[in-house]
Amino acid sequence: MRLIGKSGAKPGAAAEADTDAWAESAESPENRPGTLPAQRTSGLSERPAADGFGPDSLVHVSTRQFSAAVGPYRGQGGEEAPAAALDPAGLDSTSFETALAARESAALEARHRQAADAGDADAAGRLGTLLLRRGDLEDAESYLRAAAAAGVRAAANNLGVLLHQLGHRAEAGQWWRQAAVAGSAPAAHALGLQLRDQGEEEAAEYWLHFAADHGHPLGAYALGDLMEHRRDVRAERWFKVSADAGHREAAYRLARMREAAGDKDTAEAWYRTAAARSHARAALRLGVLLEERARTDRSLLDEAARWYRQSAQNGEPRAACALGFLLRDSGDVAAAAEWWQEAAEAGDGNAANALGALHAGRGEAKAAEHWYRTALDAGDQNGAFNLGLLCAGTGREQQAEQWYRRAAYAGHREACNALAVVLLQRGDESGAEPWFSKAAEAGSVDGAFNLGVLHAGRGEGRQAQEWYARAAAEGHGEAALQLAVAQEQRGNLSGALERYRQAAAGGSAEGAFRLASVLDRRGDADAEAEHWYALAADAGHRRAQVRMGVRAAERGALEIAESWYRRAAEAGSRSAAFNLGLLLARQDSEAEAMLWYTRAADAGHGRAALRLALLALRRGEPVQAENWCRRAIDQGPAEVAERAGRLLGALHAELSA
Repeated sequence: MRLIGKSGAKPGAAAEADTDAWAESAESPENRPGTLPAQRTSGLSERPAADGFGPDSLVHVSTRQFSAAVGPYRGQGGEEAPAAALDPAGLDSTSFETALAARESAALEARHRQAADAGDADAAGRLGTLLLRRGDLEDAESYLRAAAAAGVRAAANNLGVLLHQLGHRAEAGQWWRQAAVAGSAPAAHALGLQLRDQGEEEAAEYWLHFAADHGHPLGAYALGDLMEHRRDVRAERWFKVSADAGHREAAYRLARMREAAGDKDTAEAWYRTAAARSHARAALRLGVLLEERARTDRSLLDEAARWYRQSAQNGEPRAACALGFLLRDSGDVAAAAEWWQEAAEAGDGNAANALGALHAGRGEAKAAEHWYRTALDAGDQNGAFNLGLLCAGTGREQQAEQWYRRAAYAGHREACNALAVVLLQRGDESGAEPWFSKAAEAGSVDGAFNLGVLHAGRGEGRQAQEWYARAAAEGHGEAALQLAVAQEQRGNLSGALERYRQAAAGGSAEGAFRLASVLDRRGDADAEAEHWYALAADAGHRRAQVRMGVRAAERGALEIAESWYRRAAEAGSRSAAFNLGLLLARQDSEAEAMLWYTRAADAGHGRAALRLALLALRRGEPVQAENWCRRAIDQGPAEVAERAGRLLGALHAELSA
């Protein structure tokens, strides 16, 4: 407990020493029973150096100058100490200054004690303060009581501090009240905290207001804290008063209030103020704001990383986790893993999950499971969900269901959806539906979409459309696609286009392809149609790839066309295989063309079978030609089947002639 203050200095007397009566906080390593009533939050203020004596106030002098100034040291009885006691050899400046400070403190204490024993109340108060600061509570109490009884305000305040430390809180409150009535802001602050903790909030507000009005920054902070607890808008004013006086927790709380109000610029300024004073959570929030702004200004990422690092080094595991993600996104996975591990070992479940995902992505299932379990032990239910995904990926379906169920019962919405999918795949539709509903009601977009699929499968179109609409409103591309198809089937082309655009924007390749097809058929937006075809094709949509090949071939870009056809054909598109065969045949690559015709025909492409029949006939292989004709007739379409039938008839006539 730091004892400071110069309150009402009197002529001919030293200034009285008021305590700064702040509350110890969760951030303080010295939390212990008997300190002043605690602030409700971790409000640490910067503690300026106390006035008076001590190493911080000394002028550095050499040992020779010191010897000349104070003379030889004399021990008890006035005997001169051995010369070695002042021998400069082997003494560093720290030990010298400590010795000098100790001598001066002892001399000061002796002067105060002599004056106090002679009846000087001010001296008794100052002596009691020295003893209280030193921890000599028993000796300090008698002097502080004498001074307080004589009306010394600072002594009454410090006596309250002493009694509070001894556990005599009722009597401490009485002395704080006496000092506060006499005008002591620190005493008013301490009294206000005590009354607040006793539930007497109206009286607490009065005394905290008194302390704040008299320039006490901790009083202003405590008043702001009390008002914010009661949702009083005046809290912001008092946090600002305290923050302006250097209280870092007040600056942080003020920043949070401004951020919640949407004023991120002001919030960032106050976060900077608190972070510059080593406030770990402020540095974390500042990093988050800078990372958000870095979406439009990448240069801010380095600054965000610096604040995350400062916050992490000050003990904030969430900042270490955030720094890990930032490093991963920049490509430094090794450094990211180090920060995640530091955060995970400090109890951050999100970081443990990130480490688990990193190992799972490398195929290191055992290490991934360890970190997912660590996340779960830290209370993060994502760990259970991720364990379910890990088990499902390694074929342990029963264990996967157990982990999904555990996370689902804990309220994990995506686990609810995953559990419902497992049950539905097992054929337990009645068991799946409640979990889909729970997931959807909790905000799972996939849950809402799957509930729509469930209703659609039962022919309950209206309910299905409602759930699709809820999912689409949250950006689910496949849900928007279902709504678009329904609009197109009703003939509402403008409504369908709007939904197809939403589906494409939500990542649906089928939505992008259908949007391009509608625009293509309409014929007035060729460039936009090309854009959406390309987007779908790049996402692996085979029909879009075929369409890109056709469009390239139409404008003579045969190499581009061949590239698109090959991508689609190798992915299993029979139309692409047939078109690739045609393209290769035109380029005199008949042998390779035959391979692609055969692949297309084997996949059920009627035109490819007819083409193979004609080629076989050209080579003089009537039996092969007949077989391909029969396959072309079976595979269709009607036009192809008709041509294949005529060719087969001609073959029969020729063979029987």
